[in-house]
Amino acid sequence: MALVPVPPTPAPIKGRGTPLRIAHRFERDLREAVDDGWEAPRLEAAAGEPPPPATTVTEEHVKSILARNDSPDVPFELSINPYRGCEHGCSYCFARPTHSYLNLSPGLDFETRLIAKVNAAERLRVELARPSYKASPINIGSATDAYQPIERRLRITRAVLEVLTACEHPFTIVTKSAGVERDLDLIAPAARRRQALVFISITTLDSNLSRRLEPRAAAPQRRLQAVARLAAAGVPVGVNIAPIIPFVNEPEIERIVEAAAAAGARSIHYTVLRLPWEVAPLFRQWLEQHVPDRAARVLARVHDMRGGKDYDADFATRMKGSGPWAELIRQRVRKAAARHGLDGERFALEVSRFRPPAAEAAQQALF
Repeated sequence: MALVPVPPTPAPIKGRGTPLRIAHRFERDLREAVDDGWEAPRLEAAAGEPPPPATTVTEEHVKSILARNDSPDVPFELSINPYRGCEHGCSYCFARPTHSYLNLSPGLDFETRLIAKVNAAERLRVELARPSYKASPINIGSATDAYQPIERRLRITRAVLEVLTACEHPFTIVTKSAGVERDLDLIAPAARRRQALVFISITTLDSNLSRRLEPRAAAPQRRLQAVARLAAAGVPVGVNIAPIIPFVNEPEIERIVEAAAAAGARSIHYTVLRLPWEVAPLFRQWLEQHVPDRAARVLARVHDMRGGKDYDADFATRMKGSGPWAELIRQRVRKAAARHGLDGERFALEVSRFRPPAAEAAQQALF
């Protein structure tokens, strides 16, 4: 008896980075979809299309909100991520595998089943008040975007910034959302004290490509507008070209640098595409679905920069890759930045003004 063929990859879901809810690497049970012929008649009889998957948010009360980093290629020691998962749905997101630890899929679950750390500000106040705490710039949004759409309602990032600015603690923000403008009343005064930096990630200037790569993130022109508004308010802004994907957004490097400079950015940074764990099959599916004519070339070039693999976790190369093509990208970014005067400025954030939260207030936050 002939085997029934497995159905093809699902069609793209509007507003989502992937239609796949793939198994994560800790999965005990493996499942394989097989078309047994029963589903097609029901679908044909159903009126209209099924509704798109909704975003659900689960509240979490964390014991600690400050994460410590000892990776030598990451320029901060402390970070805060107010959310787990990210509704932006970036198809390339290196953080997708973190959902595996929640027993959720790094695919569709990562962008539809979100966790909100609702007591983040209270826990931060407690941790900053500890006698053993030593002030060091805190990065906000290193793994998932602190200004993803649900922040408009939950305002957890806003509450975190209120704690940091009240005790004059330095911080940096990484985002691809224009929502960061909402908190300029907190960020701009901190910047005047040399205690705030903001980095806006701009992957492409092509709105059509952006909608497919990062479907619920701000449009490229809106991000450039956010750069301009932050800069006008006196906030030092850097632009991240992240990630650089060969043959996809890589041809735009020079144009992105030029647009960033015109908007008022003061520095340029970049990473190249990395495909750890479950990100690799998810991004392969995205390539086959959206740029099938270039899929093989993209992956071949990624392997050229990763020692023949999808990903190399070596600290010396994981962010920028290695080999001739990685060096070519480095030179292109460096020369474009120099051409627009974005290669010299370095910011040292002020830590000496930090005043720990009052012990009484921190203690009350426990209850």
